[in-house]
Amino acid sequence: MVKIAQISCGTDFSGVQKEIEKAASTFGAEIVFPETDLDYIDEAYQKFGFNCASSGIKLMIARAMSIVEGKSDADAVFIATCFRCAEGALVRNEIRRFIQQNTRLPVVTYSFTERTKADELFIRMEALATIVARKSILAREKQEGLTLGVDSGSTTTKAVLMENNKILGAGWLPTTDVIASAQKAIEEAMDGSGYKMDDVDGLGITGYGRLTIGKRLGAKLIQEELSVNAKGAVYLAGHQKGEATVLDIGGMDNKVITVNDGIPDNFTMGGICAGASGRFLEITARRLGVDISELGPLALKGNYKNASLNSYCIVFGIQDLVTSLAAGGSKEDVADAACHSVAEQVYEQQLQEIDVREPLIQVGGTSLIEGLVEAVSDTLGGIKVIVPEYSQHIGAVGSALLVSGMGDLDEK
Repeated sequence: MVKIAQISCGTDFSGVQKEIEKAASTFGAEIVFPETDLDYIDEAYQKFGFNCASSGIKLMIARAMSIVEGKSDADAVFIATCFRCAEGALVRNEIRRFIQQNTRLPVVTYSFTERTKADELFIRMEALATIVARKSILAREKQEGLTLGVDSGSTTTKAVLMENNKILGAGWLPTTDVIASAQKAIEEAMDGSGYKMDDVDGLGITGYGRLTIGKRLGAKLIQEELSVNAKGAVYLAGHQKGEATVLDIGGMDNKVITVNDGIPDNFTMGGICAGASGRFLEITARRLGVDISELGPLALKGNYKNASLNSYCIVFGIQDLVTSLAAGGSKEDVADAACHSVAEQVYEQQLQEIDVREPLIQVGGTSLIEGLVEAVSDTLGGIKVIVPEYSQHIGAVGSALLVSGMGDLDEK
C-alpha cells in the first residue's frame, strides 16, 4: 500500500480529515503521520528557522523534518493548510520546497476549506498513488508496439495512434457525449493508417471521461491526467532527462507540474475562476469577432498596456473587455490584454506555488495561441517557453506512450 505522509494544520478541527483519508483509500493509499515528540518539535523548529506563532504549524515543520531526516517512512507527501490562514500559506510553500530539495518524494500542496470533500481531492491522491506505483513506466523513454491514447477533456477529446515511437495519426474534436466523441477521435487518428482496432496492442485513456470510456472500450491503462500529461510533454519536447516544468492552461482548469527525469514530483491544479482559463480566451475571441485560432496572431500585434483586463472573475473580465472596446481600444490591444490577464492570473494563483524549472513546456489547446505563450514568457521575466509539435494532443500522446509499458509492469 502506498504511504502518503500528511503534513497539515487544522484538518481535524475543520472536519476534512475523514475526507482526506477517504480520497487516499479510494486509490489504494494510506494516510500516515510522520513521527514526532515534544522535544523533537522544538528541535526541528529551531533547525527550520521559520518564525511562527501557531503550535499546529510548528508540528507541521517537525513532521517535515522527520521525513527529511529519515525518522519516518513515506512514499509521497500531502501538505495542506486552511485557505484562510496566511501563515499557513507561507509555511506550506516553505515545507514543500524543503522536502523537494532534500528528498525525491512526490509532493502535492492543497488549501482546504471546511467544505472540502473527498471528490475534490481524488485527482491529487490518484496522481500521488500513480506516481509511486507506476514509477517504472513513467520513466520509460520510448513507445513500443502499436498503441492508442485517448484524452477525454472537459472541452475537447483527443486521440493519437503510435507505433514504435512514431505518431501515425491524431484526432481532435469538441467533447459532447464522451463515448461518441472518443470513438470519433479514434476514427480520425486511425484513418489512413491501414490498421483496425483489433490490431492495437494497448489502449490508454486519460481525462475527465477516462473511467466511462475506459470501461466501455476495455482500456489497458486508465490514468489521471497529471502524470500522463507530464510524461507526454517531456517526451514530445525531448526533455525526458533532467528537470522541466509543464504548464497546461485548459478549458476548465489549469495544471502546473514539475518533472525530474520524466517523473512528476510536484503539481498544482485548479484556479479561482474561469477568468484564468482557456474559456475566457474563447469568449474574448467571440466578442472580437474572430476565430479562436486567430486570437494569438492578433494579440502579437497589440499592446496589453493599452487595455485593462485584469479581473479574477470571468464575468467582470468580460465587463472589462466590453469597456475597453467601447472606449476605443483596438482589437489587437484587447486580444493581447486578454492573453496577459490569463497568464498573470495563472502566475499568481499557481506558478508562485512551485519553483519553476527551465525549460517551461506549454501544452494543451491554448498552447496554440501564440499571444498567450508570449504572455506567459513575459510574465515569467522572459523565460523561454517550448511548445512541442502535437502539444494539443499531450494527454493522448502520454497515454499511448505509457500503455506500451503496462506489460513490463504486469511482469513485475
